Amino acid sequence: MPNTILDNSKVPVNYPRGQDNDKIDLVEIFSIFIENKWLIVFTTIAALAIGFGITFIATPVYQADAMLQVEEKKSSQPLYPGALDVQVTAMAEIHLMKSRMILGSAVKNLNLEIIAEPKYFPVIGNAIARRFQQRHVNNEVSSPLFGQKQYAWGGEAIRVDTFTVPPTWLGKELILIAGKQGHYRLMYKDNDKGEFLLLLEGEVGKLARKQLENTQQSIALFVSLLRARPDTQFRIMRQSLSDAISFLSEHVQVAEKDKNTGIVEFTMQSANPQSAEQTLNEIANIYVRQNVEQKSAEAQKTLEFLEKQLPLLKEQVEASTDALNSFRTIKGSVDLDIETQDVLKGVVELKTQITLLEQKRDELRTKFTQWHPSVIAIEKQIARLQSQFNSHQKQIEILPETQQVILRLSSDVKVNTELYNTLINNAQTLRVSKAGTVGNVRIVDYAELPTLPIKPKKVMILVFSFFLGLISGIALAFIRKALYRGVEDPDLIEKHLNIPVYATIPHSIQQEKFNIMLKKAYKQQSNKLSILALENKDDLAIESLRSLRTTLHFAFLEAQNNIIMITGPSPGIGKSFVSINLATVLADAGKKILLIDGDLRKGTFHKSLAVNREPGLSELISNTISLDTAMHKIPMTNFDFISTGAIPPNPSELLLHERFGNLLANISKHYDHVIIDSPPVLAVTDAAIIGRMASVTLMVVKAGQHPMRELEQSTKRLTQAGVQLKGFVFNDVPEASSIYGYGSYGRYIYQYSYQQSS
Repeated sequence: MPNTILDNSKVPVNYPRGQDNDKIDLVEIFSIFIENKWLIVFTTIAALAIGFGITFIATPVYQADAMLQVEEKKSSQPLYPGALDVQVTAMAEIHLMKSRMILGSAVKNLNLEIIAEPKYFPVIGNAIARRFQQRHVNNEVSSPLFGQKQYAWGGEAIRVDTFTVPPTWLGKELILIAGKQGHYRLMYKDNDKGEFLLLLEGEVGKLARKQLENTQQSIALFVSLLRARPDTQFRIMRQSLSDAISFLSEHVQVAEKDKNTGIVEFTMQSANPQSAEQTLNEIANIYVRQNVEQKSAEAQKTLEFLEKQLPLLKEQVEASTDALNSFRTIKGSVDLDIETQDVLKGVVELKTQITLLEQKRDELRTKFTQWHPSVIAIEKQIARLQSQFNSHQKQIEILPETQQVILRLSSDVKVNTELYNTLINNAQTLRVSKAGTVGNVRIVDYAELPTLPIKPKKVMILVFSFFLGLISGIALAFIRKALYRGVEDPDLIEKHLNIPVYATIPHSIQQEKFNIMLKKAYKQQSNKLSILALENKDDLAIESLRSLRTTLHFAFLEAQNNIIMITGPSPGIGKSFVSINLATVLADAGKKILLIDGDLRKGTFHKSLAVNREPGLSELISNTISLDTAMHKIPMTNFDFISTGAIPPNPSELLLHERFGNLLANISKHYDHVIIDSPPVLAVTDAAIIGRMASVTLMVVKAGQHPMRELEQSTKRLTQAGVQLKGFVFNDVPEASSIYGYGSYGRYIYQYSYQQSS
């Protein structure tokens, strides 16, 4: 007969398709998703549940912000004419804002060294308390949950204004237990005994103090507010100033809003919005006050210098005036000519200028060295004026002695008076300047009470949880696929075991529904049948069983009897599904079929067929009933059925009895096919016993569930018992899988029948 080329359009649904292992098989990937859909769904739901838990438990974080303007302003009080001007930049101000000087003052003013807060139930206590306070704003206190009276459950509050401890107790957590009518107890943990001991007792609104034993140190505590049920515990601790400053520095962020704008924004994040607002405003006020004080510091130093010089100059003015008056009293009035008066005027001006420059030089030397350019410039001015003063002195030396004395005394009086008046005017000017000093920093926006938290971002957490769960579920599906190397390609079975795969049965969604209905019907003791071959004859799984029916027709050409045993390596692989529906398909083809539930340990066929378990096979073998009594007629399926009967204590020994073989030999004469469903091969030896009496043994395997080693052991166990395994039935192949086919023997049978028909 000539070779016939197969037409692909006529190839049945379960004909195996070739696969290219070098390419990504999207259909296979999709089949992995379908196979592990519940794992992916549960993982995603678990991740979402964790996300909801985080949004419920996480403490809301609020952010307060304030804004300052920093002007790049020159020093307000130059030390002297021509002194260097210092530019103050915004970046320098930012560093000052976070300095220990500013933050330390805020810590002390707000008592941030003291930590006092309620003690909440682990993990969920804080969240429960927050939600209680959101619903109750009238200072109510929640009742304790779970009988835990020591924890705060909502509405509790405490404020501690004074808490002093010895240096060795800094950072040590103490427990304050609320009592009745405003009383409380302060406890500490004894590390040696491992228990809490009483430290002191006190009352709200009163200072409590206690001297520590064997020391000169004491502990003082002033609680101004305590709202709680009796026995509620509070955590109280005093931390060191450096720790409090470090904590505040971590939570306060300062940055220039835009480069070179001089606008500085500083923010603070805290779980307590009132604390964030109060702290930022305190820092802003302290910094502005410090900035003004720094700007007036130069005027203050100059004023202090002048105030030291004024008393000395006043004494010199009085002394020189007394000396001039005394000389005039002795010598009488002495008239000076116009030329001598001009000399006197010049001497007074030069002497005054020299003295003022010397004072400025002394003031500069407090800040600079003598080699500073400004100091050298003043030295040159003093030297030039001193040379002019010396020339005037030479003119005075040629005058008469009386005029010289009068001239010298008069010049002293005028110089000292001029200097004294000049210094008084300068001091007054500096006082006015200091009083009107304005810093180069001003507060643009004070911090306001934040109403909405910035963390946690609930929507982002839930979205992230969803995608994380989805990705994790997909990853687990692939990991599960990689770790559990179950056979998914029927060609691998044929290559490794040299045993044909008679059929591959795709997964049936409707059969899943039948399984659920079967469980409900069994609980409700319903008599409704749930057989896929009856309800949906066009299902792909039933089409595959019809192909198996065709294959079995050729397999029985050389068979000794008409008995078919259906077994499997392990339970839960769909062996019963194949047996019942194969019997139904064969009966639909006009065959007379007998179905026997040969699993005398856990047989459940009677549930699917809505009949009683007893009497059945075990009673027949024991010869306690007749065949007609054990036989069940199933009209809708057109086949007969024998259930397991009563579960015997020795199933294997019962099957080994010769009456079982005689029974099969007798009843097989009255049927076209006898189908026996046996227990799993690897679980018990029943399948090996039954298989020796059957001409055709089929092993049902579930796609992706059995490693090759398990199939090898199952085949080996049957072979050792003298059972010839005809072929495999590859069951429950995922719908999206590309693994559909008869197996090599099935393809051969199909091709042979196709060619014959051609």
